[in-house]
Amino acid sequence: MSKTAVLAVVLVGILAVPTSAFLPTIIEKFWPQLQERMFGEVATISYTDLLNDNPSVDTPILNSMKTYGFFYVVDVPEYDASVELNYMNRFFDLPEDVKDELSIKKHNPDNQNAYRGYCPGLDDVEATLQYKNVFNIGPHETRGAYQEKNSALEKLRYDCVEANVWPNTEDCDFDKEFKETFQVGFEFRRNVARAAVRSISRALEYPILPSLFAEDEFSAMGLRRYPVRQQINTNMYSDFDGVLLRELEHVDSTVTVLSTFNNSGLQMLYKNQYRDAPVTGDNSFIVNIGKLVDDIIDNKMTSVRHRVVEVPFSRASITYFLGPAFDADISRSMTGHLTEAGHKYGIFGEWIKDYLGAIELFYY
Repeated sequence: MSKTAVLAVVLVGILAVPTSAFLPTIIEKFWPQLQERMFGEVATISYTDLLNDNPSVDTPILNSMKTYGFFYVVDVPEYDASVELNYMNRFFDLPEDVKDELSIKKHNPDNQNAYRGYCPGLDDVEATLQYKNVFNIGPHETRGAYQEKNSALEKLRYDCVEANVWPNTEDCDFDKEFKETFQVGFEFRRNVARAAVRSISRALEYPILPSLFAEDEFSAMGLRRYPVRQQINTNMYSDFDGVLLRELEHVDSTVTVLSTFNNSGLQMLYKNQYRDAPVTGDNSFIVNIGKLVDDIIDNKMTSVRHRVVEVPFSRASITYFLGPAFDADISRSMTGHLTEAGHKYGIFGEWIKDYLGAIELFYY
């Protein structure tokens, strides 16, 4: 008998049993399967088919993104999330003074790295809205020497290619393997995000869409740890339904590739109700788009609102964001309509300037 049939029989049985004490037990037992069935038609796409631009993936991705706002990429060859999780845990368990050598300059003024590196994020449990540690990785390992720029935009262009910083501990093997693991992980996710854009462009017949993402000066991958909260943060209750959260409700901006490492907690808004999203396993990702990209494609998909609820364990995830190229025109949609961003910005580089300012105050 199929899972669906079993659940149907169970539910019929529940309705037939008059004992009220029996109901909570059954619901508790089968609630994970019921929640999973709510997203049972979310597309599950083979990594190989996606990367090879197999047109058979386009319709399932389009339908899933219209209805739910996300889809899964599975069977990623030579990728093992458990290896990433091991190195993440080892990094976040390093002494604070070692990690502080990699802290962004907001947390360690002696450092020059503004966006790439370690972000403690737990300074004041009542003030922060982001109770997590982050290690942020970008696409650049080096950049040229600084030259005086003629405009604020040109200086920003230089700032956006900030080089990565990496652990430099007494364990040389760990340092080397950590760097190599996440350089490879970055490329996996960038490949997925760009292939998703190509699929969307084919499905919607927007052939120039991929050209907006040909460069990714400020793409970013964040290694995140949400520690067990030692006290309740009153700022972290949901305005939507009062639930205590680890990550507040939000909509992303660009293209997102997410790993949850079999951790529960992620919820997606569907039909005005937050529902548990099935987790990603050892070789899979979740993909969704944000508001900026949705506007560019004439709002023909869903930029899904999501959150992370409070869980009684230390939770890990990796979030990768693929943004348009610095000079990409974000003021008009693919059919020429003025986008929401277009009321203020012409190119992505102008938009990222204000976004980075918000990051410094809020995200980090």
